Parts: sequence; C-alpha cells; structure tokens
Amino acid sequence: MYVFYHAPGSSSMAVHIALHEVGAAFEGRTIAFAHRDQDPSEFRGLNPEGKVPTLVVDGQVLTEVAGILWYLARRYPEAALLPVADVWAEARIVSWMSFIASTLHPARRQGDEHARAMYRLADQRLGTGPWAVGAYSIADIHLFRLFWRFRGSLGADPAAFPNLTAHFDRMTERPAVRKTFEDEAALGYALPA
Repeated sequence: MYVFYHAPGSSSMAVHIALHEVGAAFEGRTIAFAHRDQDPSEFRGLNPEGKVPTLVVDGQVLTEVAGILWYLARRYPEAALLPVADVWAEARIVSWMSFIASTLHPARRQGDEHARAMYRLADQRLGTGPWAVGAYSIADIHLFRLFWRFRGSLGADPAAFPNLTAHFDRMTERPAVRKTFEDEAALGYALPA
C-alpha cells in the first residue's frame, strides 16, 4: 500500500485522480497549507521541501506530479494511462507533461493576462480531439487539474477555451475524477465550480 501525502485542491489532485484510475491501494495523509505546523511528523524527513504530492512506495519517496504520474502509468499498464507500445505517443505525452509543468503551471506568476494567453495556447494545442494524445493518458489528468484550478480561480469564460472546456467536461464524467472530488470535499475542501 502506498502512502500519499497531499493537500486537497493542490497539484496533488492529479496524483489522487491517477491513484483511483489505476485502482491502487493507498493511505492518504493530508497536508494543510494553512497549518504547516500540523504536518505529519515524518513528512519533512521524507520530503525536506515540504511539497505535495509525495508518494511513498515500498519505503522509497517519489515527488513531483509528472514523476508520480509516470510511475503509476508504468506500474499499472493495464490502466492504459501510457501507450507504452507507441514511442511517438509516449514522446508526445512527455512533451505535454513538460509543457504543463514548465509553461502552464507557473503562468499565473506572470499575471492573469499571461496565464490566459498560455491557456489559449494549450487550447489550440489540444485541438478538438477528445484527449491530449489520442487515447486517455496521464497528460489528460495533469492538464485537467491545472485547467480546473485556472478556470475556477479566474472564472475563465468557457467560450474562450472551447477545447479545454470540452476536455474538462469529459474529465468530470470519469469515475476516478468524481471519486477524487468526493474524497477531497470530505476533507473539508470547497471545490471551485
């Protein structure tokens, strides 16, 4: 069983979704950003940066959304979150994951208008297909979590991001996403619409 350190509504939500997608058994341990003095006592020893997500796998520590998503996709190939038989599709997923982590995630730090411009770029890049790279993958989970947050915090007009909005709607129909929303709401997190 994994030990999963997370903060509801944060980037760790992507890993939370993936854990449900693959059907992995895990024990969740909540990190409350507003009360860091209440972090589980062992947490800083596992992750001195104090960041989430942090996943403990057989006594080893794995951090960062992309790394954990990649691990889960490879560890549970039956979940089909990574097309391991298609090198081109794998490379496109890595490209999406890099774009999400290096461009979309930090975009808000440069202002709301810059963030909107980067999400317009993501909308164009996504196109009208149902998923980022043909079949559903870890790239979709990572993209969804960031757009969900961006959309909720800026009140993004769905018409301005038609492809991301359609992707968002498809994602919210997935049982793993619904289960994650339920779990995080049960921890007292008020999920943005």
